[in-house]
Amino acid sequence: MATEEEKLTSKDYYFDSYAHFGIHEEMLKDEVRTLSYRASMYQNKHLFKDKIVLDVGCGTGILSMFAAKSGAKHVYGIDMSNIIIQARQIVEDNGLTDKVTLIQGKMEDVQLPVPQVDIIISEWMGYFLLYESMLDTVLVARDKYLAPGGLIFPDKATMYIAAIEDGDYKDEKIGYWDNVYGFDYSSIKNLAIKEPLVDTVDVKTVVTSPHAFKVKYWVHIEKSLCQLHFTDRHVLQEIDILTVTKEDLTFTSDFKLTAARDDYIHAFIAWFDISFTACHKPVRFSTGPHAKYTHWKQTVFYTPETVTIKAGEEISGTVRCAPNKSNPRDLDIDIDYRFQGINGECEEHCDFKMC
Repeated sequence: MATEEEKLTSKDYYFDSYAHFGIHEEMLKDEVRTLSYRASMYQNKHLFKDKIVLDVGCGTGILSMFAAKSGAKHVYGIDMSNIIIQARQIVEDNGLTDKVTLIQGKMEDVQLPVPQVDIIISEWMGYFLLYESMLDTVLVARDKYLAPGGLIFPDKATMYIAAIEDGDYKDEKIGYWDNVYGFDYSSIKNLAIKEPLVDTVDVKTVVTSPHAFKVKYWVHIEKSLCQLHFTDRHVLQEIDILTVTKEDLTFTSDFKLTAARDDYIHAFIAWFDISFTACHKPVRFSTGPHAKYTHWKQTVFYTPETVTIKAGEEISGTVRCAPNKSNPRDLDIDIDYRFQGINGECEEHCDFKMC
């Protein structure tokens, strides 16, 4: 009789991207991500001892095994991808089948063998935090299974926006369509600029202070860009996974960015920070340009026109983000911005789609 693995066809894998090992290899090799999760559990075994844990989107089972090694009474991992077949073997190979049970299916449809859990763990974040993220699924699990007073790892997320100088790369990516081997491809240019770019941004290209979405946020700026600080922050509000609702993830947020030096602005960039604040000593990591590389990189939104800005001048605007009506895992993002400076002024509306 054929095994489950042998029954899988190329069609199954085509429609199940998370069954491909390369995606999981990239995530596992992201040490900022993986070691932060491990530290949040290994350094807080008093929180996990004899607890029932739910791992939402367990993938290869690495977080489930971290939780088991941290003293959990039992861990239930849920994933609808066929990677769970290999994950079960990994759990068995590591002698944890008595502590970890992996269930294949959608969180919305799965019935756990326990009425509630003490802790939910999940690596749900996507590009721009919310693109193709599993946060909706985590909220379903929270509302259905999390015991009163239960914990979520991680439990806080904050999104940021800043402006960058990126003329050369913008010309390469967007300006390219003006003349393609002597032909006018500008109709594609108008579409290409609406598609955000996920890439690694050099911190030296950051022109302004960062600003947190849905947060009044200020940082200390030194004259030298290399000394631009992203750490002296005053946070008034965050996305709290324990209390956030699905409706909250459609948001509008104003921002105001202050230039650290005389330069040009060709794009806005966005990133996010993640916090495990339930820990005895909170564990945090950032996906920003100032921090160590993560597979989330940063998200770049090119502007139609270049802004010439002087140190101390401000560019302000509004970000709107909502799930696409046709495909809720895609995002519709609008950025309106206004600038009035010594060398000119502008007001633009830009609409982007992450798909």
